[in-house]
Amino acid sequence: MASRYLVPAAVWRVEEEIKRSRFITTIGYAPTVEEARGFIASVRREFSDAHHNCWAYVVGPPGATAQIGMSDDGEPHGSAGRPMLTVLLHSGVGDICAVVTRYFGGVLLGVGGLVRAYSGGVQLALSSLPTRRRVPTVLLDVLLDYSAVTLLQRLLPTYEAGIVAQEFGVDAGFRIELPVSRLDAFCDALIEATHGQALLEVATGEQR
Repeated sequence: MASRYLVPAAVWRVEEEIKRSRFITTIGYAPTVEEARGFIASVRREFSDAHHNCWAYVVGPPGATAQIGMSDDGEPHGSAGRPMLTVLLHSGVGDICAVVTRYFGGVLLGVGGLVRAYSGGVQLALSSLPTRRRVPTVLLDVLLDYSAVTLLQRLLPTYEAGIVAQEFGVDAGFRIELPVSRLDAFCDALIEATHGQALLEVATGEQR
């Protein structure tokens, strides 16, 4: 099960000029491949007049390579996307997408210069990137007698759990969201507190 890890807390942008070329690095949160591609598309639209919009993303925990992507977007092969991806993989931040936009200034940088420019842009953005800790959560449906509602409510803070929906009929029904890592312990505690009378069912898989 995925553990807690750092992810971008906001869209972040830095800019620098290297030998008259303008490099704009934009970093965003990308918890899925679809959202990474959507982020890339939005930056490309914003800078549709740029010569290049090179990109890389890592979906998943820091350093994970199961869902990665990169593009040189017209720059010499291996001079942009791969160096950007390498920086992201070693950043200690997961679910992250970076787009480096280049407005060509008329001076050729060479492959080595491009590698330094594109990787350096990502490093510069990461140095001030605001982050937050991603906590994988799960939704749990709980059905219990009204006499046990107070017991449930008392357990919630201990397990970082919260009520996201509730329904009152013959019994009291709650949808609880809590960290995946606390699920088993919370279920055990609730079953013990209600003497096995609570009905529990995981409503969905991992959330973000």
